[in-house]
Amino acid sequence: MSTKTNAGNFFEDFRIGQVLAHATPRTVTEGDIALYTALYGSRFAVNSSATFAMDIGLEDAPLDDLLAFHIAFGKTVPDVSLNAVANLGYADGRFGEPVLAGDTLTTTSTVIGLKENSNGKTGVVYVRSTGVNQRGEMVVDYVRWVMVNKRDTSKPAPEPVVPDLPAVVDASALRVPVGLSLEDYDTVLAGSPYLWDDYEIGEKIDHVDGMTIEEAEHMMATRLYQNTAKVHFNQFEQAKGRFGKRLIYGGHIISLARALSFNGLANAFKIVAINAGSHCNPTFSGDTIHAWTEVLDKVEFSERQDLGALRLRTVATKDLPCADFPYKDADGKYLPNVVLDFDYTVLMPRRVG
Repeated sequence: MSTKTNAGNFFEDFRIGQVLAHATPRTVTEGDIALYTALYGSRFAVNSSATFAMDIGLEDAPLDDLLAFHIAFGKTVPDVSLNAVANLGYADGRFGEPVLAGDTLTTTSTVIGLKENSNGKTGVVYVRSTGVNQRGEMVVDYVRWVMVNKRDTSKPAPEPVVPDLPAVVDASALRVPVGLSLEDYDTVLAGSPYLWDDYEIGEKIDHVDGMTIEEAEHMMATRLYQNTAKVHFNQFEQAKGRFGKRLIYGGHIISLARALSFNGLANAFKIVAINAGSHCNPTFSGDTIHAWTEVLDKVEFSERQDLGALRLRTVATKDLPCADFPYKDADGKYLPNVVLDFDYTVLMPRRVG
């Protein structure tokens, strides 16, 4: 048989400092934005209305930050995680230039850590991935780590290297969109009267609503990002695996949780950082996702009295509403119904005067 096809990289194919230039630049269209809205129902006004966005100084309605993240992430899959067992976590993620319809995104990754697992069959690969637009401007930059199968279990393990990653993205690294002016920010159109000043550290918000995942929509969403991971599509192979069915891309759960968070955080209009994130348990078609959010910290900008940032932890569960839900057991392990623990930072208007 021809060997022109790409089987993807296995654990022993990676090396520290290796740079992976990912194929298939992606020009984002209005159609992508409409499909993303249809899949998740996100209602944040700045992403939904060009008029609203321009009223606060932006050039046009930007893409939902997570749509830009997923597109950049999807580019990395054929080179980083085609042979993955699981995507384990995220850290040190920053969002840069807003992405508009018509922009073209390209992604490059650098291997920054390697550690073989004790079973000798898999290892963890750490990469920093950077997505840029057609002008070479950073739109998203993040670290993720993924468990990858070995091709040959007899291969010796590399010297383990585990990167030292920050627990939270420093406030000085948070990027405020150029030209952002909140004088005409309309809380009625945005959907909530609650601004930065109204939230307290330690406050927990039950987002109340739930959303059931259908088989077709999670596969359509993953194809939208050109994510080629077999575990999401190939039922023939997955029927023989641990779960016997297709796994749902973890980013799908992040987007569902973010869309659900509108009810309680409608004025959290832009994500500026991903501090940490874990996909705690797998999700499947038919699961119903709920979410709640805890306010971890509040950030003030010395040069902006009209704008603040909230550090948030959003926890998503499957088939279990979140009100007063303990998400870890007595030993600190995630309970089976917990599918996402996502620590991120958002911008939110402040009251002036």
